[in-house]
Amino acid sequence: MDAPSYQGFRFPPEIIAHCVWLYHRSALSLRDVEKLMLERGIEVSYETIHQWTRRFGPANALRRRRPKPGDKRHLDEVFVKIQGRQRYLWRAVDADGNVLDILVQSKRDTAAARRFFRKLMKKTRSVPRVVVTDKLRSCGAAHREVMPSVEHRFHQGLNNRAENSHQPTRQRERAMKGFRSMGAAQRFLAAFSGISPHFRPRRHLMTAPEYRTEMTVRFAVWDQITGTTGRPTAT
Repeated sequence: MDAPSYQGFRFPPEIIAHCVWLYHRSALSLRDVEKLMLERGIEVSYETIHQWTRRFGPANALRRRRPKPGDKRHLDEVFVKIQGRQRYLWRAVDADGNVLDILVQSKRDTAAARRFFRKLMKKTRSVPRVVVTDKLRSCGAAHREVMPSVEHRFHQGLNNRAENSHQPTRQRERAMKGFRSMGAAQRFLAAFSGISPHFRPRRHLMTAPEYRTEMTVRFAVWDQITGTTGRPTAT
């Protein structure tokens, strides 16, 4: 995949990519990123950073570099507040906890579950061997309609991988003080669910040298995808 084009932008690619990384990796607001860049002597408004995060978040490119997911899918839904109203974030992860797809919807009925199942199969271009969900009845009904040949396991304790993957989203939701619309939530979370895990390897399974080596590799992948050469400096 070709690196994104930064032609016509006043700031160099390293600054743009670094702001996108800060926003999606850490629980920072757009104004927080603006302040951090100002501390480095780089004057850029939070509105501009917002435009960068929408245009240059290379989540799909990062997903394509991951190993092909296994044949087991963990699905879960969690409510999110959008303009004071309760909506639902549907999420699917593989056996290693990697996010495969997300979808923000107004309901969690059978139609919503069916829509998400179909979107997931289209996104992954595969039919899983096993689907694991909680005991939500709409998931069972949608499963029987969309993928009846797939084994369905439903038990609250079996779905910890999907439930744990909601935690970074909750942190960002608090930092952003909620989402302004369902469309805004979908756009942000689709990018966030691809970028944030890239910089969150399973540190508890690594020694300190192994972790530093892994992070060096991941930063190199980020620089390659974003078409940059490293961290920004003031000019």
